[in-house]
Amino acid sequence: MMGFLTSAVGASKRPRGVSVGEGIPEDTEPDDTSILDEDEGSIISSLIAQLRVGMDLSRVTFPTFVLEPRSMLERITDFMAHPDLIFGAEKVNDPEERFIRVLQYYLAGWHIKPKGVKKPYNPVLGEFFRCKYQYPDGTQGFYIAEQVSHHPPISAFFYISPMNKLCIVGELRPKSRFLGNSVSTVMEGENRVYLLGRPDDGPYVISMPNMYARGILFGKMVIELGDTCTARCDKLGMTAEIEFKTKGFFSGVYNAIGGRVRYGQTDIGEIGGRWSHVMEYKSTRTNQKRVLFDVGKEGDKLASKIVVSEDQQESNESRRLWKSLTEAIVNKDMDGATTSKTAVEEAQRENRRKLEEKGEKHASRFFEERNGGWVPQLEIPTQPTQEAVDIVEKWIWGTSTPPS
Repeated sequence: MMGFLTSAVGASKRPRGVSVGEGIPEDTEPDDTSILDEDEGSIISSLIAQLRVGMDLSRVTFPTFVLEPRSMLERITDFMAHPDLIFGAEKVNDPEERFIRVLQYYLAGWHIKPKGVKKPYNPVLGEFFRCKYQYPDGTQGFYIAEQVSHHPPISAFFYISPMNKLCIVGELRPKSRFLGNSVSTVMEGENRVYLLGRPDDGPYVISMPNMYARGILFGKMVIELGDTCTARCDKLGMTAEIEFKTKGFFSGVYNAIGGRVRYGQTDIGEIGGRWSHVMEYKSTRTNQKRVLFDVGKEGDKLASKIVVSEDQQESNESRRLWKSLTEAIVNKDMDGATTSKTAVEEAQRENRRKLEEKGEKHASRFFEERNGGWVPQLEIPTQPTQEAVDIVEKWIWGTSTPPS
């Protein structure tokens, strides 16, 4: 996806991408921090020496020990890991409840993260990741993501579960900056959620918080999510501003969120809690609280991805493309990881050079740009039929054998 992942919204209305409190929080979660050994610290120090405050990091190569062993294209699937939270939302007559169900889907994805300060692989142009989900009730879900632009980096993605009348389309446009003692990633782009059984609702559009890796000049690093994301359904006249709160020097808690849900100009509810623990919604109308997501109780109940083995994948599918790098990272072979990562990046540069020599541009395989956003090159089926399932599966896998 891009840079170091963190989330949160600053309590003040500061400009997006501006760092707050460069100090390392004292009470960070154990899984959210990294302690560098001597060799790793030396590599980071030599890297930092080349950077300038405000520098665009899209062309900077980070050392392999900060990499999470999967591509950003696969990491996006974290937001499809708890489908039960949103399945059936189209059956709900109360528009407020439908809106809250969409927020649940979005907020439940943030707790899934690797240990320490890690970033997924930056996808290369033309790379794609596809998978399938088999749910307990016999229904299925399908996901495809593709890197449709290299500079600027853009990852387009599409999820659909025809029988559950749910479709999610979106793109990510990350922009990373070096801020001195932290790295920020401004996450432009959006998620567009469609309840296919409620076509009159139109899309529920959700933006992303910004992300920070702090303490990169010292031996201990920590991740945070920060700034405000918005969710809206224009047809319903409902909006929400959700603040992912960075922890200050002397007050606050780690991983806190807060926000208000509005119908028109009227506040109808409040969101609060911690995205790594428990999040709640309090209705202004009834004054009652409800749990949106409890990581301790529900966090391990993830929908499993079904992916074909690497040897059966195409050469530019994520897991096969990065297989050597992933194996080296898992085996803690930093030299081997660097060699594998460099080989993939050099091959991408060579492919771009050949296109330029021919005067050609890269053509996306699964997505196309339309009205400023990226959409699948597919007439999305809206009816919950087996024919719709077959159409989607054939479009994603073509003549290849889909996972089972």
